[in-house]
Amino acid sequence: MHGLIYRALQCFVTDSYGPDRWIEVAMVADLGLVEFEAMLMYDDAIAPRLIAAVGAVLGRSEPDLMEDVGTYLVSHPNTEGLRRLMRFGGVTFVELLHSLDDLPDRARLAVSDLNLPHIELREYSSSHFSVICGTSIPRFGHVMMGLLRTMADDYGALALLEFQGGAKGTETVSITLVETEFAKGRSFALGARAS
Repeated sequence: MHGLIYRALQCFVTDSYGPDRWIEVAMVADLGLVEFEAMLMYDDAIAPRLIAAVGAVLGRSEPDLMEDVGTYLVSHPNTEGLRRLMRFGGVTFVELLHSLDDLPDRARLAVSDLNLPHIELREYSSSHFSVICGTSIPRFGHVMMGLLRTMADDYGALALLEFQGGAKGTETVSITLVETEFAKGRSFALGARAS
């Protein structure tokens, strides 16, 4: 698995709970290291052990924890780049949903050897969708729930999301769009801010 994925978990714990909690996680997971290098590849078998250790150290269930990771990825100031990548998916939340199928390819444009799980949108009506996710990253459906719930708020849409479970290497998230312009969304400009 790509180091960026493990590094995202490390940064989530460090940014949200402090570096001491991350060191505790690394010890509980018996990682044999304290920091993941973002551009290295690591054994896939580390992922379930790492997620279980984070859950144990923080006293959180794995589904809730991974949903929080999804939220962190598009809301924390240190991860603004991913939020921007998501916002390039469309002007509205519905357009973003329709762009999800292309997200793994867009991620590979930025990092050529980053392989995200397969993502497929199914549209049942103008207000009811489901997102089918591959499970090459454990609990990826829950990560997508946190990410999409936060992005709905980012666009000012009111959406209800529910994890539908998994089968045969996939996980499904159901999305009911209640209102597309429920609140004022966060500002977004195509160009990055000058520093």
